[in-house]
Amino acid sequence: MSDRDAGGRGDATGEEAGEPAADNPPVRRVSDWDAERLRGLAGEHETPLYVQDLDRVRENCERLLAAFPDADVRYAVKAHTGRAVLEAVRDAGLDAECASAGEVDRALAAGFDGSRLHYTAVNPPARDLDYVAGVAEAEPELTVTVGAVDALDRLAERGYDGRVCVRVNPGVGAGHHKKVTTGGAAKFGIPYDRAAEATRDAAGRFDVVGLHAHAGSGIDPDQLDSHRELVARMGELARDLSEPSDRDGDDPRDADPIDLEYVDVGGGFGVPYEEDAPALDLPAVAEATREAVAPLPAGVDLAIEPGRYVVADAGVLLTRVNTVKPTPDETVVGVDAGMTDLLRPAMYDAYHPIRNLGGASGEPPVAEREATPVTVAGPICETGDTLGRNRALADPSRGDLLAVGVAGAYGYEMASQYNSRPRPAEVALDDGRAAVTRRRETLGDLTTVEREADRDRTDRPEGDR
Repeated sequence: MSDRDAGGRGDATGEEAGEPAADNPPVRRVSDWDAERLRGLAGEHETPLYVQDLDRVRENCERLLAAFPDADVRYAVKAHTGRAVLEAVRDAGLDAECASAGEVDRALAAGFDGSRLHYTAVNPPARDLDYVAGVAEAEPELTVTVGAVDALDRLAERGYDGRVCVRVNPGVGAGHHKKVTTGGAAKFGIPYDRAAEATRDAAGRFDVVGLHAHAGSGIDPDQLDSHRELVARMGELARDLSEPSDRDGDDPRDADPIDLEYVDVGGGFGVPYEEDAPALDLPAVAEATREAVAPLPAGVDLAIEPGRYVVADAGVLLTRVNTVKPTPDETVVGVDAGMTDLLRPAMYDAYHPIRNLGGASGEPPVAEREATPVTVAGPICETGDTLGRNRALADPSRGDLLAVGVAGAYGYEMASQYNSRPRPAEVALDDGRAAVTRRRETLGDLTTVEREADRDRTDRPEGDR
């Protein structure tokens, strides 16, 4: 188990390990957010606007650490890479699991040292491997997870011989959408029936410290059987590798057992997006995980890497109604946020709860309005640019503020400048205080890289242009 900094947890269990307080519910619904506070933030910072509650991020970290007191808990950075969020996660005691060189760079900037960094890339570009190999020279405790034998060769070509974790494809997948079901997809990991041999071969060139597998993203309670099967297979593989090999080879190390530090069974713990969906029973998931992976060889720890669970219900997206258009088939409520701000509904048919917070003044009170089924549509020139269809909202009017809930994971991270739309601002709440953590992009920002390219070309000698 990796060392924690002074802001992290120790080895205690129960209440000493951070047992969630009574006011730390397993999920925060969009109806739990303070409407007046959100209206005030939207009035001050305009819309579209992301709001991320760092106190809730810490509460979610606390719940994970309490459910998995004997495991290494690593935050999947791709869920939300904002500096304020990363610092909150770091101080809570979670490590950082990074899917790209950019995420490694962000984690370092947020104060994670190499012993708390895990680089888990898929088909990493050459420049990413160059960067990470360079980081490892200064941070030798950094761990690189590889999902192909070819990736091992590419690391060796760069002179890297440090800590390696082997990603395995267990042939078992789960998740909220086929596009994020990774456990059974050929793109991810070394096939299970080849993993033992590949790991033993890697141990001749690197310091092999772990095994890794991940079923998918947004696993709900109905998919826990797949999660348990994945975990059980990884436990079996760890036990196999902890025994001397009987294979013949020229290198005597071929017969040596692999001295693993951990088995990482991924994250993907789901959160309830629909208003009446139950929260994931995290203690039950933790117990099932421990039972499925046991017994691990002596000295081998369990590791998990949740992302969505940490940040999803800690964020909302605020958007303003600009158009109300009744049609024979439906009433379309046009808002200033769209698929460039929150891509999940368009890409995954994902459901996000939507709440009408009323006008800037709060009048007329939304509680006095009749619920009306509407389609909430954005300003992008795409039919798929909707945030929700057939939603019963308190009769929307132009100027009303809508809160799109459970938007803290893969919200801002998947935002784009499609249709030449500047990306939204983000505000973080911390112990009641609000601070802008990502400023709103301007129209000028859209052409910055082009203007810089023009300037660079102009500054070069004429013969080099």
